Amino acid sequence: QVQLVESGGGLVQPGGSLRLSCAASGSFFSINAMGWYRQAPGKQRELVAIITTGGSTNYVDSVKGRFTISRDNARNTVYLQLNSLKPEDTAVYYCNAAIVVGPSPYELDYWGQGTQVTVSS
Repeated sequence: QVQLVESGGGLVQPGGSLRLSCAASGSFFSINAMGWYRQAPGKQRELVAIITTGGSTNYVDSVKGRFTISRDNARNTVYLQLNSLKPEDTAVYYCNAAIVVGPSPYELDYWGQGTQVTVSS
């Protein structure tokens, strides 16, 4: 069994900052790519940022220069630092991880429970 547990969401003013965390726990061999998605009311879920095992990153254009994704492999944790927040960043943020599980190793996508980020205006 594998679980991803998120924390760090909240209500902030425009221009404010938040730091989201997502920790993987359970039985698994390794974690490959990890990422953050978000979904606003009435909108399709979109990829926000991804990070590979080697530390390569990519971001959706709307958050470049404002958000930073990072990971701590020793803690099986991925982070998303959200700076200079805008009202349009308001959404439920979900972490995602491609995790290799056994005993016959294969890769599965796991999702966190979601954490609400609200940027007031």
